[in-house]
Amino acid sequence: MSSSFPRHTRALETLKARGRYRQLLPRAGHDFASNDYLGLAGSDVLRDAAAEALGRGVPVGAGGARLLRGNDPEHQLLEQEAAAFFGTEAALFMGGGFQANLAIFSTLPQQGDLVLYDALIHASTHDGMRLGRADARAFSHNDTAAAAQAITDWREAGGSGQVWIAVEAVYSMDGDLAPLKTLKALCDREGAVLLVDEAHSTGVFGDAGRGLGHRMAQSANVVSLHTCGKALGGSGALICGAAPLIDMLINKARAFIYATAPSPLNAALVRAALRELSHNPARQLDAWGNITHAHAEAGRLCGISGLTSQILPIVIGDDKGCMAVAATLQDRGFDVRGIRPPTVPRGTSRLRLSISKNTSRAVITELFSTLAPLLEEIRP
Repeated sequence: MSSSFPRHTRALETLKARGRYRQLLPRAGHDFASNDYLGLAGSDVLRDAAAEALGRGVPVGAGGARLLRGNDPEHQLLEQEAAAFFGTEAALFMGGGFQANLAIFSTLPQQGDLVLYDALIHASTHDGMRLGRADARAFSHNDTAAAAQAITDWREAGGSGQVWIAVEAVYSMDGDLAPLKTLKALCDREGAVLLVDEAHSTGVFGDAGRGLGHRMAQSANVVSLHTCGKALGGSGALICGAAPLIDMLINKARAFIYATAPSPLNAALVRAALRELSHNPARQLDAWGNITHAHAEAGRLCGISGLTSQILPIVIGDDKGCMAVAATLQDRGFDVRGIRPPTVPRGTSRLRLSISKNTSRAVITELFSTLAPLLEEIRP
């Protein structure tokens, strides 16, 4: 390794010694790592949509920011169709989920407001809050009572602005579900706004894959984020909510104003993905067949219970031990990745198994049969 940057070199060596060094690995083996839950990314559905869009002259690049010349008809058609699909007044297409959360949390909560966020919220939310001017406080994971108490404490201390409650519908590293009904009821009682990151529920949960919170999405006090690079098979993100909030993002969100617009071709692909969700319910049902099978086999072969989604966390604990198990599985033909701090709390390094339409049920069983003895070796 180059010695031109000694401090960086020492930092990287420390990461290696602790088992936290990250490197890019090629795709190989059966897919238990991607977020392509519905198998759309490499599907004929999107290939055909790409060919059709190019054939009618949809450009690959936007050529500029949306507020300049980058605003393509495909962007606007997607936003209209997404608002109708998810049941909201308006939608805004962004370059990605990270960028979208930067826009939301740096722009919508104002100075004097309070953002209450689940302790396990995504890193992009933290970065967005750092750019914003609102007070930000965590509450215990999935604990609605703790969120309610935090509001009471804040108001008793003199807080009088808008309260925003931020959660993930399906938590990306734990795979559990947010208690959206009780959180929405809290927001209704307290005049708060619920910010729901549906990144890992879009396509998988809800009627036609509209997300875990789809039945409340039309409420004025709910803003939902649907990423397009996971179950929808493309890239980008859709912020869905009340028209004044979407207009505020267009006018004030630096992550929107100063960014080159997403590819119009990709907007056409996301439109095709939404049509597929609407017209082909079998795709979602097939994915759930694999997910249900994986839950059963995880319990039968590995003694793992309490699973609720397509994301199956297998907590190993030790960083190096986690990566060693992941490497063994990779050597045996399964693309399983280890997740370490700071993505997850210290001492909870884990395998993150992602179940999708891209693997057969026989392969899912084979994975857990291979994993079982590896877990027995490391369990106390």
